[in-house]
Amino acid sequence: MRKQRIGRVVSDRMQKTIVVVEDRLVQHPRYRKYVRRRTKYYVHDEREQARVGDIVRIEETRPLSRLKRWRLVGIVKRAEG
Repeated sequence: MRKQRIGRVVSDRMQKTIVVVEDRLVQHPRYRKYVRRRTKYYVHDEREQARVGDIVRIEETRPLSRLKRWRLVGIVKRAEG
């Protein structure tokens, strides 16, 4: 089983590459307060179908370039507009 994540597309300026941000809440180990954490993934989008603002599902894959280790599985929700 490969890891899968759901995130929001924040950039589609590169050829066949999108940048996806995953926001999550983690609990601070000492203070127990929930802190918002953000992870940025460089994702291979072969057909260049995702646009900025889309909610997408991505999947872990072999290294495709220096930064790309994820590929687009599908678009969960299109951005309005």
